[in-house]
Amino acid sequence: MRKTKIVVTLGPATEAPQMIESLITKGVNVFRLNFSHGTHAIHEANIRNIRAASEKLGKEVAILQDISGPKVRIGKIKGALQLKKGDRLVLVKEKSGDTPNELDLSYPQIIDMVNIGDEIYFADGTIRSLVVDKEPDRLILRILVGGSLTSHKGVNFPHTKLMIPAITPKDEEDLRFGAGHDVDIVALSFVQTAEDIRMAKKILAEVQADPTIVAKIETGHAIENLDAILSESHAVMVARGDLGAEFGVTKVPRIQKHVLKRANEMNKPSITATQMLTSMKENPFPTRAEVSDIANAVYDGTDAVMLSDETAIGKYPLQAVEVLHDAIKDAEKEYPWYKEFKPLDKYDAVARAAVQLAEDLKKEALVAFTTSGYSVQVLSRYRPKENIYAVSHSLKTHRKLSLLWGVHPLFVMPPLNNPTKLLYAFVKKLLDEGRITLEKRYIVTMGDYTGKSGSNNLIRLLDKEGMESVLGYEF
Repeated sequence: MRKTKIVVTLGPATEAPQMIESLITKGVNVFRLNFSHGTHAIHEANIRNIRAASEKLGKEVAILQDISGPKVRIGKIKGALQLKKGDRLVLVKEKSGDTPNELDLSYPQIIDMVNIGDEIYFADGTIRSLVVDKEPDRLILRILVGGSLTSHKGVNFPHTKLMIPAITPKDEEDLRFGAGHDVDIVALSFVQTAEDIRMAKKILAEVQADPTIVAKIETGHAIENLDAILSESHAVMVARGDLGAEFGVTKVPRIQKHVLKRANEMNKPSITATQMLTSMKENPFPTRAEVSDIANAVYDGTDAVMLSDETAIGKYPLQAVEVLHDAIKDAEKEYPWYKEFKPLDKYDAVARAAVQLAEDLKKEALVAFTTSGYSVQVLSRYRPKENIYAVSHSLKTHRKLSLLWGVHPLFVMPPLNNPTKLLYAFVKKLLDEGRITLEKRYIVTMGDYTGKSGSNNLIRLLDKEGMESVLGYEF
């Protein structure tokens, strides 16, 4: 089975219920809802259709809410502004009219934060400028790299520390909406510090929501504060679009490797995103470079790869998912299994020992009983060649596991205080449903008191003799 997970973005090309079912059948693990576009009514319908398709097909998938964040954009332009190297451009706090080459910003207070000598990029970094003068209400720019600039294009400030809230009023409203509809994962855009994560947690705690929080790494300041951000968040996304705009596209592969390496070391699941198969928006086949890009993300240790426009508005969304699946499967034929890390805690050490046993004894799979998902996450961290099966005690946890590398959620079971009773119920259920035979062999991790988060401290070898022994208990 494929280890690396697939995240796809829903949009006009894929929102139909039948298309959602087809995407799940093709192997999609997580559906992304992009809150930079669409209304709450559209997102509510998508959530309802995803849950219905998941139930119909008997396969749980996760829903990821990607909030907009404080994306800085220019205002409205009449037509297109043609800029050449050496041209003068002015950014103002408030436009006085239709003055040529004078633009306003979605966050006018940023003008106070920028200094002479700073660079400012437009339209994903394709147009570049230098601040040559500053007045109280405006910045005077000289164009370094020209191009055609149209309304509402994004603006990047690669060398300026922007003191603007990471969560806008719209984001806060969207977070509360997502919590009310029980989304599983929330991605925070333009994170710069760990405080941004804490702010989101506070808002979600007010509405008794506890989704997996993914920090999107897409700014220079996020790279500077990477370890602190990773420590505070539950997972991370390498958002390569704005990273390319800030650093230049030639630096993105190195940054990607660095972020994924630190995420693996700190036991944080990761997503690699942006332009994985961008040519398939218009074509039924990928480029060789795109397939190589997918493979390199897999080898770099990403937990998941994500499609954006390819499935949101592309002409060939199902084919894109098929290509992604096939490229991952082939890359995993040469995967560097059994990674070595220093255990982060005693439960991590138990997981490491279980993976080592699986490698030494050639068991067919690892099974973890988990309440919060942590016990499975630490198994996944060591990248065993064997499949990891998860038995959780809550549907919420069950869905969140869809993001974790190599983890296959089995089913939800009620917690039992006695681990032997739990193991008996597990084996009996699998045998009764014909999912296994007594000849199968597993390594099981569980806690001596089940139902408690992060408490797996037991390893059990479960082969024919072990299963017969468990089934021999009378309760």
